[in-house]
Amino acid sequence: MDIQELNLLMDKAGNNINIVNAFAKTWDIIDRYRYPVCSISGGADSDIMLDIIQRFDSDKRVRYVWFNTGLEYSATKRHLNFLEEKYAINIERVNAVKSIPQCCKEYGQPFLSKLVSEMISRLQKSNFDFSDMSYDDMIANYPAAATNWWHSRYKGTLSISRYKRLKDFLIAHPPRFRISNACCNYAKKKAAKNFITDNNIDLNIIGVRKAEGGIRSMLQSCFTGDTEHGTFRPLFFFNEQDKINYCQIFGVTHSECYTKYGLKRTGCAGCPFNRAVFKELEAVKDYEAGLVKAASNIFKESYEYTKLYREFCSSSS
Repeated sequence: MDIQELNLLMDKAGNNINIVNAFAKTWDIIDRYRYPVCSISGGADSDIMLDIIQRFDSDKRVRYVWFNTGLEYSATKRHLNFLEEKYAINIERVNAVKSIPQCCKEYGQPFLSKLVSEMISRLQKSNFDFSDMSYDDMIANYPAAATNWWHSRYKGTLSISRYKRLKDFLIAHPPRFRISNACCNYAKKKAAKNFITDNNIDLNIIGVRKAEGGIRSMLQSCFTGDTEHGTFRPLFFFNEQDKINYCQIFGVTHSECYTKYGLKRTGCAGCPFNRAVFKELEAVKDYEAGLVKAASNIFKESYEYTKLYREFCSSSS
């Protein structure tokens, strides 16, 4: 794409500065690298990212990859086929290092968030009884990071106090099942890392947005890295209205998870980290009955514990 074509594309975006900036950044960054890969999830953000990348990948150097977590919507799989046909691309399907069902069985189930699950897991591994132990007693016997988290020595998104009465809940109802965020690491992160290493990838393109919150909100730029290896986040500064505008202007079509099931987001199907997980399961039960049954078995203890936590918070309001 030359500068004239870029200007025409920016003109089409109108006065949406985040879309214009995404085009400018993509145009500037993508040609610097010989072996770029773009991770496709089949979700709404991924659809927009793919549409952007395709507009600037004139010599078809970008590879596209989808990581199968072992717990995926059939609608997502159908959508991958649709994207391949629409853009005349190949999306490589790569299995998880360990699937979500395998991880939950081997390491434990996710609960509430990645950070919460990680800290609870560390405390469980050290046989902590989730009592109201003093900081001095804990720091001498338990992992420092988990101790600091338990006693709210961290601030903001890293603090246990970010979650309403979570510490009180854990003391009143200590977890009787193993909690872990290992499925995040083995089902996607390690699979992506292995793919990047095995294929000599020098640019990793992902659909992370700052507005999604959590740890990713602490990032400050859409790009990190150097001329040897980089990570590019084309949608980093997009908000929800930007996404709507982009789809209207450039004709992006989402999967049936959105257009038929009525979901607001996708991710790992049935994941307990999703605050709307129970609404999600209810919405898809008539379309993906097998998946709902599988998720209800895989995350059984976590679902029950999540409901208990929500009841605990409501009763204290």
